[in-house]
Amino acid sequence: MRALPPTTVARLPGYLRSLGGLASEGVLTTSSEQLAELVGASPAQLRKDLSYLGAGGRRGVGYEVDHLRKQIAQALGMTEERRFVIIGIGNLGHALATYTGFSDRGFVLVGLFDADPEVIGTTVGGHAVQDVAHLEDVVTAADASIAVVATPASVAQATTDRLVAAGVTGVLNFAARTVRVPDGVDVREVDLGSELQILGFHARQRAGAPAAPVESVEPVPDPTA
Repeated sequence: MRALPPTTVARLPGYLRSLGGLASEGVLTTSSEQLAELVGASPAQLRKDLSYLGAGGRRGVGYEVDHLRKQIAQALGMTEERRFVIIGIGNLGHALATYTGFSDRGFVLVGLFDADPEVIGTTVGGHAVQDVAHLEDVVTAADASIAVVATPASVAQATTDRLVAAGVTGVLNFAARTVRVPDGVDVREVDLGSELQILGFHARQRAGAPAAPVESVEPVPDPTA
């Protein structure tokens, strides 16, 4: 398998999700046109992406759904167990902790953490919430390589620094601030507010709303004139 461009990696989960839908309907083979339509890509782009995996469809037959699912799952590292922790069990962290779809994708939740005494000791999704003071010990003992940061923005960077020092190499950041990580550590920033704003912009454009008026600015006199 050739090195995958980041843009291709970003599209692979969508391909895998659509293939799962086809498999659940009993579909055995699919064409690049059908799969591309399901994911909202062009057939040419899809074929190029899959070529990086060494996945080539057979002329007149297309792609075998189950085989292609296995190839993409392997490329995404889903054939290996990935252990992760969630820090910050507020409303969002609580929802993430009770999500049941992680295990289907090869992810195993091994710890929940919070700093609130009223939250510590409660059980969420079958896991006891632990004091964030024990974060490093649990991450190291459980060999967790991924962390979900759902803390207040004020402590997101310090929390991320602790995670990286404990050996975490992948961070999914939901905090309302960008966090910095060293080389060798991957971070994905998820800003739900920004995503909604982008959707709002496109909805406004489709509705044909006029562009916001641009305020005129009076010229500033040249003091040397």
